[in-house]
Amino acid sequence: MAKIEGNCRDVCEATEFVTIVTSGDDGPHVVGNWGNYMRALGIGADTIILPAGHYHQTEQNLRKNNRVHLLVASRKVQGTRSPGQGYLIAGTAEIVSSGEIADAVKAKFPWARGALMIHVEEVTAQL
Repeated sequence: MAKIEGNCRDVCEATEFVTIVTSGDDGPHVVGNWGNYMRALGIGADTIILPAGHYHQTEQNLRKNNRVHLLVASRKVQGTRSPGQGYLIAGTAEIVSSGEIADAVKAKFPWARGALMIHVEEVTAQL
């Protein structure tokens, strides 16, 4: 069953910014990416791909613990209680620096060193 569907897909299609959280030796590490970058690479049913620029601490964290959380939100999508909706997307991730996926990302974003590939396991609406 697809993880990113319905209202969650609508929010992903409308979000301006994606917050990305990994866990490292010093606790949570937070970085971001633009929603239009996520849309440019395509939002799969169970996979999100983002261009990876620097993300060196993110990559180091993922090597030790590949768990990742994303937060997406948009005021353009009707929420359950108010205008606007957010979703917490949980899963695992990796930085892919070679191969077909990395080449596709580098073709669209020449500054990227590869792709941040997120394998979605769970989505939770933020109420």
